[in-house]
Amino acid sequence: MTTFDEDIKPQRGINALDATGDLLRALVAVGQPLTLRDLAAAAGMPPAKAFAHLVSLVKVGLLARDDAGLFHAGRLSRELGLIALQRLSPIRDAESEIVALAASTSMTVAAAALGPLGPTVIRLEESARPQHVSLRVGTAMSLVNTAIGRVYAAHLPADMLASLMERDHIRLAGSAADAGLDAAYRARLDGIRERGLDTAHGAPVPGIHALAAPVFDHTGSVCLVIALIGSSGGFDSAADGPLARALLAATRRLSWRFGLMEANDRAT
Repeated sequence: MTTFDEDIKPQRGINALDATGDLLRALVAVGQPLTLRDLAAAAGMPPAKAFAHLVSLVKVGLLARDDAGLFHAGRLSRELGLIALQRLSPIRDAESEIVALAASTSMTVAAAALGPLGPTVIRLEESARPQHVSLRVGTAMSLVNTAIGRVYAAHLPADMLASLMERDHIRLAGSAADAGLDAAYRARLDGIRERGLDTAHGAPVPGIHALAAPVFDHTGSVCLVIALIGSSGGFDSAADGPLARALLAATRRLSWRFGLMEANDRAT
């Protein structure tokens, strides 16, 4: 099915609106109100040219200008943003990234969301290569012994993590309640937050490796964890290797799509 975006690619746009878009993108990239001069510089255009565009943007409500002369998001921008947020569906909107990631890496890709039983696989794109992975849609993942679970654990509030840990024994490769939250485990979670991902080497499934990374929504909360899964023989689990880079690029694009502003300049 052809999308609207695909329909308009070959067509000519309006150059003036393209320049207006440059101003809006510059303001979004900076992430704070700007003066005319600073906003024009960020958009790479002369202040006199920028001013004419900004007058129109303020007039229609896409931007507003405060008493200090700073331009910021206007009422129409906020209303459009709310509409966009209401339409977000993480797994639906992540579908194309999941499929593309599986195709480009030749690995199985799993996506997990936080459900009543903890981190739960809600999408699985199988690799073309045969793999013996005991993972299915609906599988709840251990917060202690799986990469997907540990990535979630690294970004959960302390009280929620403690509560979920009490039921870890019911999940795939789960542990007893007193097996987690020790110093070594907390250090592992610190490392995940620092690196942006976690690895699993032959555990919980012997011979199977995994890399997992978080996707954040506009509030900075984890809405999905995406994992690459493959046989140990052909799996580069290095945190700076090609698989890790591909995974992080995909999760950052998704985070930006879901409204995380700080992911904007890293989404490629």
